[in-house]
Amino acid sequence: MSREGLGLPRGIGQRDYGAMSSTTAGTTSDGNFGGFSPTEFISLSESIAANTIFVKQSWQFLEKANRTIGTAKDNQSLRDKINDIQTGTNQRIATTTKDLQRLTVVVRGGDKQQKLQVEKLTSDFKQVVQFYSKSQQSIAAKMKQVFLVNASQADDLLAAEGSSGIPGTAEQQQELQKQKQLQQSLQFEQDMLLEREQRFREIEANVLDVNHIMRELSNLTSQQSEVIDTIENSIGRTVDNVESGAEELVKAAEYQNRYRRKVLILLIVAVILGLVVTGIIVSKLKS
Repeated sequence: MSREGLGLPRGIGQRDYGAMSSTTAGTTSDGNFGGFSPTEFISLSESIAANTIFVKQSWQFLEKANRTIGTAKDNQSLRDKINDIQTGTNQRIATTTKDLQRLTVVVRGGDKQQKLQVEKLTSDFKQVVQFYSKSQQSIAAKMKQVFLVNASQADDLLAAEGSSGIPGTAEQQQELQKQKQLQQSLQFEQDMLLEREQRFREIEANVLDVNHIMRELSNLTSQQSEVIDTIENSIGRTVDNVESGAEELVKAAEYQNRYRRKVLILLIVAVILGLVVTGIIVSKLKS
């Protein structure tokens, strides 16, 4: 079965499982530990998005391979490809998880839009890893079932050999030769079963590794949600402060207007009193 027939992701099968790019050294190129680096933010975001697509392709391959396990097209070459797929993809998942952890640190100095972008990258990656992990568990269970059937068949052959009678002396050599050939054949089958079992153990171990990654991603998602909630709370407090300030300004303006009206009224009263006093004085002078 060709790689293209099963949709084998590019980069798998050549024993080169490095991620697209990884900048998880813990610092930026200029030694910035806590500040926001737009260059590192873009680099990490692009790497995470590319690796998310890679994991999705691996999941699609496992889905197709799962339908082949146990059929006439099932062979050791397919089992080897499945193992290569999982080994390479798990390394990508581990690298991308570290990149997400680094990106979460980098984006602390960014704006809300960038923090939401990181949250979406994490959500998309976590979702595709969940699909991939389910396919791993399904294909591992199916391979185990096929392996147990083959082992049972081999045991039946061994039992048949042990129960066979020994013919007369003239035919004994031929029968012994047949039994020897049968024993060699059974030994070969047992070796193949042991190799299959080893492959299965590797696949089972890969599934456990992905479960560990899923726990880390869940913790990372919780941290990002707390950051977003903190930002929203800060924005809410800022809005409340602005509204309170606006109310205070309105109250101050109203107070100033009332004060001006009082001053104006006092001036009018003073003018009227002045006119009255002036009129009285003038009338007395005339008399």
